[in-house]
Amino acid sequence: MINKLRSILFSIGYAGLTFVISLLVILVFWLLPAKRRFYLYALWCRLVVRWLRITCGVKHMIEGSENIPAHPVIVLSNHQSTWETIFLYQLFTPVCPILKKELLDIPFWGWAIRLQQPIAIDRSKPREAGKSLLTQGAQRITEGLSILVFPEGTRAPAGTLGKFSRGGAQLATATETMVLPVLHNAGSFWPAGTSRKKPGTIKVVIGEPISSIGKQPKELAAEFESWVSENKHRVGIE
Repeated sequence: MINKLRSILFSIGYAGLTFVISLLVILVFWLLPAKRRFYLYALWCRLVVRWLRITCGVKHMIEGSENIPAHPVIVLSNHQSTWETIFLYQLFTPVCPILKKELLDIPFWGWAIRLQQPIAIDRSKPREAGKSLLTQGAQRITEGLSILVFPEGTRAPAGTLGKFSRGGAQLATATETMVLPVLHNAGSFWPAGTSRKKPGTIKVVIGEPISSIGKQPKELAAEFESWVSENKHRVGIE
């Protein structure tokens, strides 16, 4: 009962923060230098993460933060929850997320994120989605942005992994950009498909960057999956 009440309190604050920050982004977006625009949205992410800790007791710890380079990378992360879409955005800012195009139509939040030119894909057209990732991703990297990719495509239940696509690896090899592997167990505390939150500490593991130079997408994807296999036990994935 207590966790349910705390989750409701979080949701109320979450909605308020989303409205206020999204409106702020829409109003002042064009007044900010290009890269500073990303930090304004990252402010929303930080406030949400902090509010989650205050209301629901969901904390986080990071192992491997020293592996985050100062130059653009392609972040490949497992996907279990809404949490990582928020936390990883602010952690790797300035970063360009990949998301479903219909999310851009959400009032205020969608309008605000649209201004930051995310890579919006149509999942019903996988071939076109792949082309969009390659062309738009390459452009964002030349602009000095990292790319955040969830190669599973959809959220997997806590403690499990879905099938990894090679889109992020294809972009990395095409642009000779390093891949930064990430694992977490956010689904154990912010489960998908429910508003309930569980108190505890989310663990995030960041590996050393993986070079893509001279490699085929299949080879690079295999290296990422090998790292996942070697480290998944660290976040409770079997």
